[in-house]
Amino acid sequence: MTTHRLHADTTSFSVHGQYASKPTRKTDSAPASLPEATLPEEVPAVIQVTYGYSRDHREDLKQWMVALISSGEGVPQFLQPLDGNASDKRSLLEAVTTLTQQLKMSGEAAGVYVADSGIYSTENMTILNEAGVPWASRVPETTTTAQVLVREEPEAWQMSADGQRQWWSRVLDLPQGRERWMVVRSKEGEARARPTLQRQVERDRTTWTQRLWHLGHQPFASHIDAEAALAKACQRLPAWVQVQTRILAVPKHAKPGRPRKEASPTTQVWHIQATVRLDDVAVEREAMRRAAYIIGTNLLDGETWPEEAIIALYHEQTVVEKGFAFLIDPLFLASSVFVKQPERIMAIAFIMVLCLLVYKVAELRVRQRLVATGQTVPDQVRKPSARPTMRWLFQCFEGLDLHHTVRPDGTWETEILRLTDLHRQILRLLGPAFEKCYLAGEERVE
Repeated sequence: MTTHRLHADTTSFSVHGQYASKPTRKTDSAPASLPEATLPEEVPAVIQVTYGYSRDHREDLKQWMVALISSGEGVPQFLQPLDGNASDKRSLLEAVTTLTQQLKMSGEAAGVYVADSGIYSTENMTILNEAGVPWASRVPETTTTAQVLVREEPEAWQMSADGQRQWWSRVLDLPQGRERWMVVRSKEGEARARPTLQRQVERDRTTWTQRLWHLGHQPFASHIDAEAALAKACQRLPAWVQVQTRILAVPKHAKPGRPRKEASPTTQVWHIQATVRLDDVAVEREAMRRAAYIIGTNLLDGETWPEEAIIALYHEQTVVEKGFAFLIDPLFLASSVFVKQPERIMAIAFIMVLCLLVYKVAELRVRQRLVATGQTVPDQVRKPSARPTMRWLFQCFEGLDLHHTVRPDGTWETEILRLTDLHRQILRLLGPAFEKCYLAGEERVE
């Protein structure tokens, strides 16, 4: 395990119950005459279980959150329970700075921190840049600079070796310092963007057809009035919707009702005829834009940190997301929280991440031993694999039974039944302590 790559993220856990928040309280009351310097310290504040943005789409339930930083192998390095409405921008920055200080105190140096767009802001990046903390993060498209950059079309895109990803980069001088931004686009992102955009395009076609139909049945007193109404109606016309229009003069009789045969129209009104069509080129251009995203970093040395390496580093962010998936997996029941006090929720959070730590360390050990010895184990579809998940290895041990033999002198021996060669291989990969538990028959005296 190393701390060369550190991935930070947050998630939420929904709970049932009232969970009335308690303000920070003091310890046993002190006499009023006691000097201020000797007053008892405040009890550390506990998390507040409350409503907030729910990752599991249960806005009706209160929740609490966890900030987690994992190594590049997915092994937890830092945990902090959070209020249910905690802000990612504040909590992620606190997690990064706290872990950096802890590593510094232990004589270790933190590597590159990787996070999603929740951590990115001018204020946060200024703090990290001034502290000399290397980072790579998704840049949200909330600023004018990001919106303009993601719509640019460079002369050439750089392509990955497999042809699945392309990018171009630019070094920017920003208020928080100099950063390198990479606009990235992938085949997978394009495949996701097109169906979503197509649904929106069809909705826009229907909406604008109806809107212009109603506009076409509205009479106008002059050609100028009709043009002004048309321009106002098309102010927010999407780029992929094209409207072909004609403004026609229609004769009209002065009095209502059916006119006489010999009567001639005395005036005229203007009507708008509009036809809606889609611009396929604009639709494809928008799909390509939506498939693009920006990765920012303060690692400016292109030789030490090539752009493709930074992009790959950001995509390793899934390791911390897989850790969250472990915590909420029904198979492990780790996310089931049925305690009354927030203090106990904080204790459960520690136990949950401790379980994740043991799980990931065991998985990492097995994978490293497989690579070092050139071995493989069969995966779920019986194909050889050198990167099995610990969940699958746990399932391989289902169905084993213990056979206890009690001797007349009071000693007893335990034998594990139905052990296969695969079980013995996994135990050897895990180490002698596991082999001793399963393979060595020990005599015990009650």
